[in-house]
Formats: sequence, C-alpha cells, structure tokens
Amino acid sequence: MSGTLPHFLQEPDDAYIVKSNPIKLRCRARPALQIFFKCNGEWVHQNQHTSLEHTELGTGLKIREVMINVSRQQVEDFHGPEDYWCLCVAWSHLGTSKSRKATVRIAYLRKNFEQEPQGMEVPINGMIVLHCRPPEGVPAAEVEWLKNEELVSSIEDINIDTRADHNLIINEARLSDSGNYTCLASNIVARRRSATATVIVFVDGGWAEWTMWSVCSSECERQRTRECTDPEPKHGGRLCDGVALDTDNCTGDLCIQDRKLLHDVKVPQGDNNDVALYSGLAAGVVTVVVLVIALTLYRRNQSEYGVDVIDSSALTGGFQSFSNPLLMNSSMQPDLTVSRTYTGPICFPDSMEKELIPEPALFDPLPDLKDKVHSSFMVSLGVSERAEYHAKVPSQTFPRGVVQEIGGGGGTLGGRGKSQLAPVQPALVSSMTTGKRPLRTNGVFGHGGGRLVVPNAGVSLLVPHGAIEEDTTWELYMSITQQDSSALSDEGQEILLSPEVTYGPPGLTLSCPVALTIAHCADVSSEDWNIKLKRQAQDNSWEEVMTVEEESTACYCLLDTQCCHLLVERPGCYALVGEALTQAAGKRLRLAAFGNMEPNFLNYSIRVYCVNDTPHAFQEVVSVERGRGGRLLEEPKTLLFRANSFNLQVSIQDIPQFLWSIKPFTTCQEFSFTQVWCSSQSPLQCAFSLERYSPAANQLSCKISVRQVKGHEQILQVYTTIAESEKDTVPFFTQSDCTITSQTGSRAFKIPLSIRQRICATFDTANAKGKDWQLLAQKLHIDRNLGYFARQTSPSAVILSLWEAQHQERGDLDSLASALEEIGKVQSKHSTSADTLDHISKTIPSSDSIMNRSSEELDTNHT
Repeated sequence: MSGTLPHFLQEPDDAYIVKSNPIKLRCRARPALQIFFKCNGEWVHQNQHTSLEHTELGTGLKIREVMINVSRQQVEDFHGPEDYWCLCVAWSHLGTSKSRKATVRIAYLRKNFEQEPQGMEVPINGMIVLHCRPPEGVPAAEVEWLKNEELVSSIEDINIDTRADHNLIINEARLSDSGNYTCLASNIVARRRSATATVIVFVDGGWAEWTMWSVCSSECERQRTRECTDPEPKHGGRLCDGVALDTDNCTGDLCIQDRKLLHDVKVPQGDNNDVALYSGLAAGVVTVVVLVIALTLYRRNQSEYGVDVIDSSALTGGFQSFSNPLLMNSSMQPDLTVSRTYTGPICFPDSMEKELIPEPALFDPLPDLKDKVHSSFMVSLGVSERAEYHAKVPSQTFPRGVVQEIGGGGGTLGGRGKSQLAPVQPALVSSMTTGKRPLRTNGVFGHGGGRLVVPNAGVSLLVPHGAIEEDTTWELYMSITQQDSSALSDEGQEILLSPEVTYGPPGLTLSCPVALTIAHCADVSSEDWNIKLKRQAQDNSWEEVMTVEEESTACYCLLDTQCCHLLVERPGCYALVGEALTQAAGKRLRLAAFGNMEPNFLNYSIRVYCVNDTPHAFQEVVSVERGRGGRLLEEPKTLLFRANSFNLQVSIQDIPQFLWSIKPFTTCQEFSFTQVWCSSQSPLQCAFSLERYSPAANQLSCKISVRQVKGHEQILQVYTTIAESEKDTVPFFTQSDCTITSQTGSRAFKIPLSIRQRICATFDTANAKGKDWQLLAQKLHIDRNLGYFARQTSPSAVILSLWEAQHQERGDLDSLASALEEIGKVQSKHSTSADTLDHISKTIPSSDSIMNRSSEELDTNHT
C-alpha cells in the first residue's frame, strides 16, 4: 500500500468572494503524507494551512485534509494574465499528485442594466417581446420576470417563453397579458430591478352584423343599424370606421305607405303637369349651378399651378431627391436641399451671449433654372408633352471661420453667378455655384498642439502636444467633400456612412498620430455591418485602410454609437463605408418637419426632410430653411431604417376638416428603398400644401407619420400658430452657431499637460507584470488592437489622445480619475507606483472645474 500514489477524495472548487468575506479551499487525499496548496505558481506558506489527519478503517491508509483561506485583498493584489487560482499537491512514498485548478474571483453585480425593457402597445394575438440585458456581474446574473410583482413562469404557461437570451416573449398576446413587467437580475452578491415596462394589449373595434331594414316611413325611407361590438374596442383600441346608421330610399313595391296615399288622393291632371314642369326647372337650375362651381374650381386650380404645369406629386408620390435645386412651381418658394447649418454636438464653449440669427440676403437672385420632366400621364391628358420646373437658388450662410471655396460656376449659371458679400459677419464667405464645394476650416498649430473643428458638422481633429517639433508651426486644414461620393465600390453593395473628410497639408510631418473624429449614421448595436475605413490615393482612387473589426498597425479605429475616432498618421481624405451583411442592418435617419405661410397667406407649406443622422447632413436642411423663413414644427426625431428593401412612406393625418384642406392624392407619399438607403449627401424631401378655408383659421394641428413598410415608425406631432406676417414671427433659430473653429495650447485639452506627462511617465515604464499602459488601456475601455499602441514611442500618450477625442464633448475627467484610482489599488503591491497613481488621481481637476473656466481665459487661446 505504501507504493500507491495519492488519490484526491476532494479537490478545491471554484469560489467567489462576496464583499469582504474570505473563502475556504479544501483538499482531501489518500494515502497522503503531506498536502500543500500552490496559488498562482507560488507555494502557500505552511503556517497558512490547516491540516486534519486520520486513518481509514479497513485499509489502514492515512487520509489527510488541508484547508486554506483566501482573502479579498489577496485577489485584488494579484495582477496576471488569468484569474487568481490555486491547486493542491499531495505526497506519498511513491510520488506526488496534483489536483485541478480552482479559480477565485471577486463577486459583484453592477447597478445599471445594459438594456432595460421598454413599454409597448400590441394588438390582441400579436407578439410581445420585452428585451432585457442584465448588469455585468460575476458570476453572471440570472434573470427572472415579474408581472405586477408576481413571478412569470414559462412552465405554467406555454404561451410564454423566457429562454431566449433573457428576453420575455409572449407568442400570442391576450388581454390578461396587459400589465407592468419588471426584469429581475440576481447573483450571489445582489439583486437588481429594471425600470418597469407597461404593456397594453388593445383590441380594435369591429362592426357586428346589420339589423333588418325597418318598415318604410311616410318619407319613403327605411333604416338599419349596427353596433361596434364584434369585437368591442378595449384598452385604447381603434373605434370602428364607418357609420352605425344606414338609411335607404324605398323604391317600387317597397314604398307601401306612399302607394296607398296615391290611391286614396286623386290629383287633377293639370296639377300633374305643373308638378312635372316645376321638377324639370329645378333640375335645370341645379345642373347650371353645379357647372358654374366646377368651372370656377377648374380656373382657380389652373391659375394656381399654371397652364402648362400639373402637380406631379399626385402622379409620382410627391417626392423629389434633389441633386439639383428644382421647384414644382415658379410662384412657390424653392424646395432646395443644398445648405449648411447645424447646432451640432462638437463645438467649443463660446462666451458670447445667445442672440437671434439674422437672415440676410447675401446674394442677388440668380436666374431661373429649368429642367424638363417627362410625364406620360400629362400627355394622355393633353395638357403638355413636357412640364417645366423652375427654381431660384437662395443665398447660403456659413459659420464664421468656415470657408466655402469659390469656383467658376459653369453650367447654366456660367457667367451670371455673383458673390457680392454683405457686411454681416467677419470671415463669412459663400459661393453660389451649381456644384457643391468642400466645407473648409483651418488653423495654425505649434508644439503645444490643439484642436481643429468643422463647426456643426460632427468632425474634429486633435493634434497632441509635442506632435509638432518645437519652434515649428503648421497651418492645418480640414474640409468636407460636398459632391457625390466616389469612395463606394463598383459592386454597389457599399453605402457611405459618414462624410468624406480631408485633413492636411499633404507634406505634414508629425511625431505621433492625430485623432480624427467623424460622425456616422450606422446602427452599430448589432453585428450586421461590415464597416471599412477608406482613404483616397493620389490618383483619386480609393483604397481600403482597414476593416473596423480587424486589428491593424497602420491605423486605429474606435467606433462609438454616433462617431468614429481614428488615430491616423498620414494626411489625406478618409471616409467610412459599410456593407450590410443581413437585412437586420440599419442606419439612422433624422426626420424633421418645417413650415411657413406661402405668399398668398392662404396656403401653408409643410416640408418633411429625411437625412442621414449626422450633424453635417442635417445642417444643410437647417440652412436652407433659415433662408426660406421656415419654422421647426417639431423636435427632430430619429428613425432606424433597415436593409430589408422596403420603401419609406410619409403621410399626413388628422387635419382639421372644417378649417383646412389638402390637395387630392398627396396625403400619403413614398420614397423608394434605394433613394433612402443609398442617399449620402443630398437630403430627401417631400412637401404638403394645406389651404385654409378662412383667414381667421390661425392654428394648425396634424400628425405626420414616417414609417418604413414592415419596419419602424415615427410620429411628428405638429401644432403651430399661423402668423399673418412672417416678419412678425420669431424664427426658431434662437441660438448662435458654433463660431470657434480652432483652439491651441493647453486649453484645447481636457487633461492638464503636467498630469498628462506624469501619467505617461508612470505607465510607459515596464514592471514585473508587463507594460502598465496595457492596464491603462483596459481600464479606459480601449483594450482592442493593442499591437497598434505597442509600436508607438509613448503608448500612454496615444491612449490619452484617443480618450480626449472620445470625451471631447463631456470631458468626463472624473471617470479618468476613477480609473487611475482603481489601477492604483491593483498595483498596491508596488508601493511607489501605487502612491504615484493615487497622487495623480487626486490632482486631476473635476469636470465642473474644467467647465467653469472663465470665457476670458478661453478667448486668449481662440484663433
């Protein structure tokens, strides 16, 4: 028996430390002369072992049991490539045996759910899907669902499924399924409750069968009724469409009462002739009146639209994707979609008082543009073989510091384009050419670095401190291409997800990468996209730099929900393109409705725009509406448009019938899928023209529904007061544009230079556990594609530059301080490093102190 190897009767199990309570690991083996624990490759001291020994009856073999305690502090102090682990090694006369590895982890459960259930309204027998992604935790949280504070069980109700990735699915909704649902997440540490989602199962009303016809009355009429009870509307369901009372004239033998009356009363023959005469005269008068009214309406319609023009919105759905500024009628305001203005998120703090933005006429009116549009339906009507559309291009305004390059014009505008600049604002330049020119901004930067921004466009460039050599300055520029994109592949599967952004000059030499931020419109919440970064070569062809999800040492890409942050070293033109991998891929559209009175003060024009959800795309809409005196009728909303090949429909609903009217065939209009999915630079627009019956009607309320067929829907609620004179109304543009295009020196950065240098000095130094900058990247959630940082002279500096670009709007220095404090705890075994990190984290100013810097200090660094 002495020649038997130790056999483990009990091996250590995986364990979790809850709060500050230590855990106990056990080992039991036979025959065993000695058992010791080995944790993380190092032997545990003998004094930390608790041993028990006894002899097994029957065999006489020694059974030894050993226990050790593992504290929270031991696990926190360990920093290695894997979790904290321990195993047992048992000795006998023949040799040793090893047990399995047991991991020890600190248990936790964060407070915030990654996705909480949202309330919804579903029809009876429809499907209910409530999504829930529990908070991050160790061990992973288990999910339960509560309905009205009672546990939902899929075992008791086969109509309910709770197995699909924590989601609650009710296959066929019943009225009893209405209620308040809560997602409950729990593990061994804590229990969390999500926000309550209210689910309403509604029933649309349906008509019951008609009753039998009533007996004919003395007026030769009969009636029948029906009730809205099959089914009865419940829980806010739609009422029945149609009438509940139906009347009908009795004819022939059905009119018994009148026939009896005619038999009883004998009318003289002369009276019968008079009745026939008067009836004929009355019919003639009615016919003449109807003809006069019809002729009047026809002439009015012709005078409104012109003899040679028919409203094509009734024929084509009312949509025009304007790559040229074309109008439907020369007497109406132009429906242009070429513009530049947006109150976007990327903007430096401006100390100027907010004031009303004037609407100056910067340019003289340009000559009419004509475009012939063929309509076979017009030919069939004999109106005209071709219809002419006229447009006048309004002036465009740009924020200060942004230069619209002035070109030669060409085309129809040839030698007639003018550029007479009105003295409204300094550095305000515009060009009036038929093509779109790059939107451009520039600034002079030196060794201190800085930030360059295209205002209201979601585009910025961060030049780190020290990227430019000392005693050297460069004039850097950024521009956004306004023309149709050439970055897409010939296969036609790719679409443009961001503007084409160029930074330079081409000969720029820097010692470290710059951070380029570009807004995009892709829905990146799921893995349905193949997104690529492309760069324009010298021969104007486009080459692929990297795929966003792949690792590359040539470039770094951090994709957020609305922006893409790039670390690039070569100046040039960059753009994000995407290829939908499934029909579930989606891009965000921004929807906005504008309106204003037409010159006749009877018609009110409502214009609905659908553009990519990027600041640069939306600013074009705002700019042209400012020039037209348009009013924002509802806060812009976002719609997710899927790659499922279904069209986009826009309809206007709930118009007050006795106050306003709308042209026939224009209440519902439609964009094709290709128009919406492939649109990049030019906004899509449709228009509704409403006519009020009386000038006294000074209020308008209606709903505009924008929905993708078999997809998502958004409702724009319009409620506005109509002013008799546009001059008496205040435009909706009540805040000033972002006017600061560049900042240099320390004021351009959220992290003070002294603290930045100390962080780099601390983390760029190697220690026994490896490169500390990797831990910094992990805590700042920039831990992908680490090979790119490894090739940099100062990986920590590049990581901080990327963090600056990602947090340029919020400047959340509190999160950076918390990350450094957490790293300090991990590195507490190395006292010098830990003390340094603790001191750095305490010296980082709060976000509030950064935001409260005076405007005078900021102005000293403005260009």
